[in-house]
Amino acid sequence: MKMKKLYIETFGCQMNIADSEVVASILKDENYELTINPDEADLYLFNTCAVRENAEKRIWNKLQHFKGIKRKNRNLKLGVIGCMAQHIGNDFKQTGVVDFIAGPDAYRNIPNLLKSIDESGFQADTELSLTETYEAILPTRINNAKISGFVSITRGCNNFCSYCIVPYTRGRERSRKVSDIMNEVQDLQENGYREITLLGQNVNSYNYTTSTESIDFPKLLALTATRFPDLRIRFTTSHPKDISDELIECIANHDNICNHIHLPIQSGSNEVLKRMNRKYTLEWYLDRIQKIRELIPDCGITTDIFAGFCGEMEADHQQSLDVMKQVGFDAAFMFKYSEREGTYAAKHLDDDVPEAIKIRRLNELITLQNQLSLESNQRDVGKSFRILIEGKSKRSETEIFGRTCQNKVVIIPDTGEKIGDFVPVTVNDYTSATLFGTKIS
Repeated sequence: MKMKKLYIETFGCQMNIADSEVVASILKDENYELTINPDEADLYLFNTCAVRENAEKRIWNKLQHFKGIKRKNRNLKLGVIGCMAQHIGNDFKQTGVVDFIAGPDAYRNIPNLLKSIDESGFQADTELSLTETYEAILPTRINNAKISGFVSITRGCNNFCSYCIVPYTRGRERSRKVSDIMNEVQDLQENGYREITLLGQNVNSYNYTTSTESIDFPKLLALTATRFPDLRIRFTTSHPKDISDELIECIANHDNICNHIHLPIQSGSNEVLKRMNRKYTLEWYLDRIQKIRELIPDCGITTDIFAGFCGEMEADHQQSLDVMKQVGFDAAFMFKYSEREGTYAAKHLDDDVPEAIKIRRLNELITLQNQLSLESNQRDVGKSFRILIEGKSKRSETEIFGRTCQNKVVIIPDTGEKIGDFVPVTVNDYTSATLFGTKIS
C-alpha cells in the first residue's frame, strides 16, 4: 500500500514540537509518513498556539493562503490541531478550507476524524480529558539533526494565572508514567541524540503517584541523570512557587544536568503578581535565586517578564526594572501584555494601561536586559566551557556554533568538528547575544 504524505507545521513552544511528534506517531499507524516538502502533502496539519495574539494572526493569514491551494488540490486534507483549535473551536468551519480540528487531548481520535470527513464534512473534537497522557506512544521524531530531543513529562496546568489561556486549552495537569518517560529518553539516546529537554507547562510540579510509588520532579530528574549519564539534560518551564531546595540540590549534584534554570518572574511588583495569580511573592522569588546562586554558582538564569499588565502603575514597572538589576538575568523573554479572550483577566480585570505606555515600558525592559546580557557575557571572557555543536554559524561558513550548559551560544572557528560533538572551548570575545571562543586543544 502506498504511503500517504504528512506535513506538520508547528507553531509556539517546545511542547508543541513534542505534541507534533506524538501526532506523527499516531498517524504512522494510519499509513502516513512525514515529509519535509509541503507541496507533496496529502494531509497538512497546523499545530497551533493560543498563548499570544500574534501566533493566532499568523494562522488566520496562512489559512487565507490555503484557499487557492485547496482549489488546485481537492484531495488535500487540512487540519488545525492544538491550543488554537481548542480555543477557537468550530469557527474554523467558516474558513471553508479546514477539514477538521482536534484539541490537545484529542490526537488519538484524528484517524477517526479523517475517516469521517468524506462522509460528513467538517469534523471537530475538542473534548478535554482528565487522564490522557498519550501513554505507550513513542513519538516519531521530527528533528533530523538528532542533537536535542524533547520529552513531555506533564500535560495541562493547574496554576490558572489570570492572564493565561493554557489551563482552558490544555486542561488540568497530569503527570506521565515514569516508564513511558524513560522509554522515550532511551529511544532518543539509541537514535544518537546528545541532549534531552524534559517539558511541562510547570515541569517542576511533576508528581506521578501509584499505590506503590511516588515520584516527584527532583526524583525523576535524578533518575534520568543517573540512568543516562552520557546525555546532557535540560528542563523547562519552572514555576517559582515549586522550585524546592531538593530540586536545586539535584542539579548541583549531577554533572550532566545543565546549570541553567528558566524561571519566569513576570513582574517585580507583589501587587501585580497577586493580580496575575502567580502564587509567590517577590521575596520568595529572590530567596530562590539566592539558593540557586549558593548551590550552583555558575548557573545561567533566564526569565519571562510582562510590561503593562492590568493595573500596572509606574512604580510597579520600576520594581520590575529593579529586580532585573538585582538578579542580573542572563537573558529574558519580554512582552507587552495583550488580553486573551477566555482568561480570568479578560473577564474580570481592566486592560487599562495605554498602548503607548506599554510600548515605552517594554522598550525600557529590553534596553536594560540588553545591558545585563552584555555584562553577563563579559564575565565569561577567559572562562572555559564544554559546548554541544549544533551547526554552522549564520554569519560565516568558516565558523560553527554550540551551546554551553548555561544555554549560551558560543561561536568558534570550524576545525572539522561535527554536529553533535562536545567541544571544550575558551571564551575570548562577546556581544550581548553571543560568545566567541576557540577550541581547547
